[in-house]
Amino acid sequence: MDWFYLLIAGAGEVVGVIGINKVNKEKSFSSFFVLFGGFIISFIFLSIAMVTIQMSTAYAVWTGMGTIGSTVVGMLIYGESREWKRILFIGMVLSAAIGLKLIS
Repeated sequence: MDWFYLLIAGAGEVVGVIGINKVNKEKSFSSFFVLFGGFIISFIFLSIAMVTIQMSTAYAVWTGMGTIGSTVVGMLIYGESREWKRILFIGMVLSAAIGLKLIS
């Protein structure tokens, strides 16, 4: 169940980053709500997950999910570059997170 909580924390991280982008475009209540709401959810569920998952593994997987999720959202929604090098390095981040899960 703690890995599910970590997944929710990673999704919250992506929502928080989307909120940063929204705040940069328009400083409205809803933009700040998305920003703070995403990060609050993210930190709460990261804390819950870290009760049984080692801190180093949980943090690495959480940041990896945030990095990969934010990059994919940027490519799919905001029209950012889909260059093969970016996808290669996303794959490397993903393989590192999976590797940490396998050895912990």
